[in-house]
Amino acid sequence: MSLKKDKQKVLGEVFDDERIAGFLVGEPPEGIERDYHLLERAYRSMKAENFETFVRLFQEQGLDINSPGPDGKTLLARIDEHRQGAEYSAILKSAGADA
Repeated sequence: MSLKKDKQKVLGEVFDDERIAGFLVGEPPEGIERDYHLLERAYRSMKAENFETFVRLFQEQGLDINSPGPDGKTLLARIDEHRQGAEYSAILKSAGADA
C-alpha cells in the first residue's frame, strides 16, 4: 500500500484563461505522446475547475483526449485509479474520454 498522496494541493496560484492555455504548449519527454503529456501535466497542476477549462481548450485544438501514456493507459484510466480523482474523471468522461 502506498502512502503517497494521489494529488498535491495547489494553493495560492491564479489560473486565468491565459495561464491555462499555456499548458497547451510544451514538448514531452522522449517516449511519451505529446497529447498525453499535456493532459497529465494539467491534471497534476490544476484544481478541477481549471482542469475543466483546460480540457475544453485542449479539445478545441483538436488534441486527442484518449492519447495513451507510456503504459498504454489513457489519463482517464490512470485517474480512475486515484482515490481523489473523481472530479477529474467526471470532467474527462463528459468530454468523451475512454478509460
